[in-house]
Amino acid sequence: MAKTATISTRIDPKLKGSVEQIFSGLGLTTTQAITLFFKQVEMHKGLPFAVKIFNPKTVAALEESENYHELKPYNNLNELFKDLEI
Repeated sequence: MAKTATISTRIDPKLKGSVEQIFSGLGLTTTQAITLFFKQVEMHKGLPFAVKIFNPKTVAALEESENYHELKPYNNLNELFKDLEI
C-alpha cells in the first residue's frame, strides 16, 4: 500500500490564495493543513466544527449581536429581567 494518497479538487483561486497565506503565517503547507484537518475529522468522527443552517429568528439574533452598539445596556440583572418580563 502507498504511503500517501493524492487528492485533487477544484477551488476558487482567490480563496486558495487567501487560505495559503494564512497557512503560511501559521508555518504550514497546504498539504500539512489538509492532513491536520483530516486527522481532526478522524479524531472527532465528524467535522471538527459545527455546521448549521440557522432558522430566520437565529439569523436575526446573530445579526443583532454583530451590531452590539445598537443593543440596550442594563445596569443590573433586575433591569434586564424586568425588560424581558421575567
